Amino acid sequence: MAATSSTPHFSRWRQPSWWPRIAIMDRYIAKELALPFLFGVGAFSSIGISIGALFELIRRITESGLSITLAAQIFLLKLPEFIVLAFPMSTLLATMMTYSRLSSDSELTALQGVGVSIRRIIAPAVVLSLLVTGLTFVFNELITPAANYRAAITLEQALNSERPPFQERNIFYQEFQPATDDPDAQELKRQFYARRFDGTTMYGLTILDFSQEGLNQVVSAESATWDMSKNTWTFYNGTIYVVAPDGSYRNIVTFETQELQLPRTPFDLASRTKNDTEMNIAEATRQLDLVRQGGDEKLIRRWEIRIQQKYALPFVCVVFGLVGSSIGVLPQRTSRATSFGISIVIIFGYYLLSFITNAMGEVGLLSPFMAAWLPTFLGLGIGLYLLVRASR
Repeated sequence: MAATSSTPHFSRWRQPSWWPRIAIMDRYIAKELALPFLFGVGAFSSIGISIGALFELIRRITESGLSITLAAQIFLLKLPEFIVLAFPMSTLLATMMTYSRLSSDSELTALQGVGVSIRRIIAPAVVLSLLVTGLTFVFNELITPAANYRAAITLEQALNSERPPFQERNIFYQEFQPATDDPDAQELKRQFYARRFDGTTMYGLTILDFSQEGLNQVVSAESATWDMSKNTWTFYNGTIYVVAPDGSYRNIVTFETQELQLPRTPFDLASRTKNDTEMNIAEATRQLDLVRQGGDEKLIRRWEIRIQQKYALPFVCVVFGLVGSSIGVLPQRTSRATSFGISIVIIFGYYLLSFITNAMGEVGLLSPFMAAWLPTFLGLGIGLYLLVRASR
């Protein structure tokens, strides 16, 4: 009788037809990229949060009596901000370290010997960069702003200095209209000032109204509230001065209660207290719309730059991935410490350039778009040049 085999048979998993086919080389390089990337996220995040948050929290614990539990909670809420900043730097470090090792171990030479081009070898790094770009955008839109705002509120509540949900003093708003003699120019239409705001009522108001040609008005009132049902301002205990074009008073009207059709914008501006790091793109855009109605050109430029930077920051991952892999594939023998040092120099240079272009944008030397995107465009150009050079 023939002996029957007792060896078990294991069914082999078959990749579904819809599953993307990944080459062995790509899986190998992706595996090599993963560990340095995770190391970079941990290292750069730790450095960033230690400098940017940990030392301040320790000072608050010792000087202001902040509890360790709340300090730990704030620390965790601040983590996403520094993790997202670490993503581009980690991409640079991972690509440079991985491809430098492949080059020094002659693995790139072996791949080229069987007909694999440099561009094909770098493809996994580009894919990683695009994935990290998407992850960065998700963090910046959904996680980091909410966490930053929650951390700020938690700290302020713990120190009994909770920020009010509104601007308390000096509410200032300017509205502009096309000039009568030049439609392309702008002239002041209305200027609104309130000395104090308690969240519902404004006090000590002065409004200069130039909206009617040949008839200027000055409204001074003790207080005013916004009536949402009527969509108007209700002023209390004030005086309306009607001024002729020659500067003489044409009419003076005192009132106890007066409804005026003025924009709601001053109320909206006073009600917002989040800064740009606590807003996503949609919130920042709404804030920009309010600021534009105020007419402060410097503040408008600043918000326009911040919004463009929110779009541009994730694409730094692509730039660093391309630059790091293009430098790494060059024939060399560099250690991991050397790769780390070169990465620090590149990161410092990039963010120094970003700081300079941001300053130039705020003073009007560059458009908000170029102020935010110029470092990315320059970095992309350098990365493509290095790639072409490495491919020769």
